[in-house]
Amino acid sequence: MASVTDTGSEVRAPDHAPSPPVKPGAAPRAASRRRVRGVPSPLTLRILAVNVLALLLLVGALLYLGRYQDRLVQAELDALETEARIFASALGEGAVQRAAEEPEQGQESYELSPELGRQMIRRLALATETHTRLYGPDGRLLSDSRVLTGSPGKIEIQELPLPPAGDPASRAVNEFYARFIDVVPSRENLPLYREPPGHAAESAAPPPNVERALAGENSATVWRLASPIARSNLLLTVAVPVQRYKEVLGAVLLSRSGTVIDEAIRSVRTDILRVFAVALLVTVLLSLYLAGTIARPIRKLAQAADRLRTGHGRHTEIPDFTRRGDEIGELSGVLRDMTAALWARMDAIERFAADVAHEIKNPLTSLRSAVETVSRIQDPARRDKLMAIIADDVQRLDRLISDISNASRLDAELSRAALEPVDIGAMLRTLADIHRTTVEEDEEDGGGTDAPPSVVIEPPRGGSLTVKGLEGRLTQVFQNLIANALSFSPPGGQVRLAARRTPDGAVEVTVSDDGPGIPEGKEEAIFERFYTERPAGEKFGTHSGLGLSISKQIVEAHGGAIRADNRLGPDGETVGAVFTVRLPRL
Repeated sequence: MASVTDTGSEVRAPDHAPSPPVKPGAAPRAASRRRVRGVPSPLTLRILAVNVLALLLLVGALLYLGRYQDRLVQAELDALETEARIFASALGEGAVQRAAEEPEQGQESYELSPELGRQMIRRLALATETHTRLYGPDGRLLSDSRVLTGSPGKIEIQELPLPPAGDPASRAVNEFYARFIDVVPSRENLPLYREPPGHAAESAAPPPNVERALAGENSATVWRLASPIARSNLLLTVAVPVQRYKEVLGAVLLSRSGTVIDEAIRSVRTDILRVFAVALLVTVLLSLYLAGTIARPIRKLAQAADRLRTGHGRHTEIPDFTRRGDEIGELSGVLRDMTAALWARMDAIERFAADVAHEIKNPLTSLRSAVETVSRIQDPARRDKLMAIIADDVQRLDRLISDISNASRLDAELSRAALEPVDIGAMLRTLADIHRTTVEEDEEDGGGTDAPPSVVIEPPRGGSLTVKGLEGRLTQVFQNLIANALSFSPPGGQVRLAARRTPDGAVEVTVSDDGPGIPEGKEEAIFERFYTERPAGEKFGTHSGLGLSISKQIVEAHGGAIRADNRLGPDGETVGAVFTVRLPRL
């Protein structure tokens, strides 16, 4: 049979600190966190912000197009320089005449003909729509494709900015885009082009490009216009010398607006923005879907937990998302398990309270009956007997209340105490030495005539027997098991302690005795609270029935397990009981 033996000192955990008082009228903290319906959750907004921000950064980098613009400008300058060379070659062959003054030593000399140059410039520029100017060797302007000469005089052609088109909204968009392309990429570092006063006059000073061309080298420059022409503030100029037999006769200056470049950039940016619009729509939809698969289940779990907290029954269940196979499913399963564990703990507390009330009621009933009877009895012998019963009931109540207090504080102590390495082999040897010393002292004092049961410890097997736990509580477990085995062992019997390390790394301890064993079907019931199955002849009320229950609670708190079985002899009869404690190894 198995029961409780009240061994081991009681360790009292400090009481919990009282909860702070709630101010009158103050709302619960959880209520302040409830989300207003119709308002996106913060998690949804964060997911949207992260995804859209990454897309915006990518699109912003693509819209910069700095190197793309540089390549377009360079390509346009190359084309313009090729065109200027063709013009210069044509002028060098068809717009020259012999110089009026022959140089010394009888060498032939040539000069540009202003009239021939004017005609060729007008015809060449007509096909290319490029502003073309021809300068003489002294830097005088000989011809300008935008200046027409005739009998009435000179007519100057100027390219004016395009008039605003479209509605105010489209004009605002175009104006914003014009400012945008001036900043991204920035054109502030380009030189500002200013047309010199009287640029069409023959006496006007030549531009810097022309001066370098008259020196015999090609010159190309990209300018920034103060007043955009045709919605572009870029101006490209190329000056090439006009030569005849390596002699510089003048310079041709070609200038072209950057409209083609800006239109190309605008087209690429439009395509990028179209792709961005589609990508943004897809990103927002996927973000909302992702937020829904994350935020909505979490919100349902929070609402279910809040209903469970404020409700008064068990009808509220935590939603089951375990089939998702992700962290939210894991959270759902953990919350469901936690809820089930809480309800099981509450049920255990209710049963414990009922069991405590029942166990305390019995000695109280006996005590009340004895107290009511003692006042009516005049016989001193019977009165002394009743007083002895009263003293036994008081001791029984004291022992019961102490065990109940120890059991109720056990969970709090196990949850707060720090676990330390514990050598199970050394602990068992110490308990065996304590029992042997106690028996020897009783024999020296002239104890009973029957030989008491002995405690025998077998050599440990399998290596280290160190576990991580609370040494005092583990000692209490094995003290209870040893004392329980001793109480059921016959005189001269043995209580055997064995410990070994299992192949899977656990530490297994067995406590076996030579007693009558455990009643069939009671192997699990003996670990229930207040279960008592004592040997015949033992005084009633000596044990409270909590020892094995507390032992099981301690072992399971250490991540282990405890079980009880009967030892069978060769003929299949019960020859004793064996308790097995299994603890995870350190």
